[in-house]
Amino acid sequence: MINKNNNTCTLLLNHTSTLFLFILFSTLTASYARHVAEDKNPFTPKASVIRHWDTHVSNNLPMPSFLLSKASPLSAIDTAMFAKLAATNTLSTRLPEFCSAANLLCFPEVLPNLEKHTHDVKFSVYDNGNNFTNYGTDRLGGVDSFKNYSNGLYVNPVNEFQEYSRNSAGHKEKFTSYGTEGNVVDQSFHTYGTAAAGGSGEFKEYTAQSNNPDLRFSTYSDGAVGREQSFSRYSEDGNSGQQRFTSYGKGGLDADNKFKSYGTNSNTVGSDFTNYGEKGTSPNDTFTNYGVSMNNPTQRFKNYGDGSTFATESFANYRDKSNVGDDTFQSYAKNSKGGAQVDFNNYGKSFNEGSDTFKGYAKGADIGHKVGFKGYGINNTFKDYTKDGVSFSSYTNTTTSTTHSININTISDSLVKKWVQPGKFFREKMLKQGIVMPMPDIRDKSPKRSFLPRPILSKIPFTSSKISELKEMFKVSDNSSMEKMMMESLGDCERAPSMGETKKCVASIEDMIDFATSVLGHNIAARTTENVNGSKTNVMVGKVRGINGGKVTESVSCHQSLFPYLLYYCHSVPNVRVYEADLLDPKLKTKINHGVAICHLDTTAWSPTHGAFLALGSGPGRIEVCHWIFENDLTWTIANSERIAAY
Repeated sequence: MINKNNNTCTLLLNHTSTLFLFILFSTLTASYARHVAEDKNPFTPKASVIRHWDTHVSNNLPMPSFLLSKASPLSAIDTAMFAKLAATNTLSTRLPEFCSAANLLCFPEVLPNLEKHTHDVKFSVYDNGNNFTNYGTDRLGGVDSFKNYSNGLYVNPVNEFQEYSRNSAGHKEKFTSYGTEGNVVDQSFHTYGTAAAGGSGEFKEYTAQSNNPDLRFSTYSDGAVGREQSFSRYSEDGNSGQQRFTSYGKGGLDADNKFKSYGTNSNTVGSDFTNYGEKGTSPNDTFTNYGVSMNNPTQRFKNYGDGSTFATESFANYRDKSNVGDDTFQSYAKNSKGGAQVDFNNYGKSFNEGSDTFKGYAKGADIGHKVGFKGYGINNTFKDYTKDGVSFSSYTNTTTSTTHSININTISDSLVKKWVQPGKFFREKMLKQGIVMPMPDIRDKSPKRSFLPRPILSKIPFTSSKISELKEMFKVSDNSSMEKMMMESLGDCERAPSMGETKKCVASIEDMIDFATSVLGHNIAARTTENVNGSKTNVMVGKVRGINGGKVTESVSCHQSLFPYLLYYCHSVPNVRVYEADLLDPKLKTKINHGVAICHLDTTAWSPTHGAFLALGSGPGRIEVCHWIFENDLTWTIANSERIAAY
């Protein structure tokens, strides 16, 4: 009897457990299927995200598909495996597999490319392996040309070119375009034309129109003899990032060096130029434009023509027509010999005051130098100018303005358009039906990544104090662009909130939902612009609706930050209005998009150099500023504010 009863109880328990698991599985599957029908596995990270949404969002709205698409693609088994590796600090041993499976941004190791070319070659397009170890070394005579090297790669994290035309004699080489239109690039060009004799070198364009690049050009025609060389454009029309040029024409003999344009029209870029024509003998060196028409640059030029002999040196424009920023020029023609001709035409003739320092001009030069300096900009310091044996042909302080405010009227519309995309910022009055306005490029230009599931995130440190552990985990090199990118994002996340701001960085959808509900409550809706149609063209505003009846409303906006895994900077700021608007083709009047815009009514705490004031005029606290929510960014509002008013 006892055994029979025990068997019966055991049988009932087994049936009960099976029934419970069946009901649980059915419930989870049903919940998941309501959001995404193609994958009904309820144990994946994506399924966990959906359950979190259903638990914490009180309305009946499904999770937006654009947000769900960012959930981790890992399977349940892979999640458990990688979480265990992270917990034991051994994730780096499986890093390529982890990055691929989890859809992360990990910079690959640059391996040598052993291709050799013994005859003249004309490459029209080359991006094999994203590196080139050796090209044209010891070449005698002939012509080599690269037309396009690694251009137009949407995300091109690591690119390295080791040597081009080293020790050549009587050889001509042309490099038309390198790494143009890259995004979040890490690019190095080590040597070009080093120790070449005779012939000529031409480099037309290096990484133009790149977004957030980290660029390094080590040497160009150092130690060249009797050679004519030119560099036309380096990092023009770029946005953000860092760039360094170590050496151009150092130690050359009877060389003709020309550098036409460095960093022109770039926005918020940091740049370093270490030396140009240092210790050259009988060179003819010209530098036409450095940092011209830049917005808020940080520029450091260490030396130009130092220690040269019998040189003819000219520098036409440094930081001309730039807006604010921080610039230093350490030395020009220092310790030069042989009665050189040295001219500097214009330094720091800016639109608005920056911080400019020129430390040394022709200091230590011998008697007989002829030195000219024509224009030097606003409120600058000029140190260590030699007065012995050198004539200063003319000096004009280009302006005596002491104002610190942006004078938008002094900046041409064309330059503003280069620094700030037309339509990126606009006034609230533009959100009226029938208005035609420019639409900025709202495409997401960040590397494609996914969130990590919480079981893995909880094992990974997220603090600048443990950057060494993070670098080891993701195999990040010291002083690399990835390290700088990570430190910048960690810094943004760790800084104190601005006045009235509530902020949090989130690396999972669950964390984003938790932050949004902590600010807005559980009856929330996530909004973003529907697609990217209309980008970089004019659009007509169709029907406009103001969230919360067009009144000031609470919202949480989330913007992507650069990190190996998907990371968002989410914050809530006071005094905003949120709008939705149909966007139409101006000619056909057909709907092409549905935009979400946010208008900041209080800009008092904004910087005077903010792009909005460049584009719209005025200054902090004097106007409201509106902008669209770009692709893959989003803003959260209370869902019952769907009761909207037409405008």
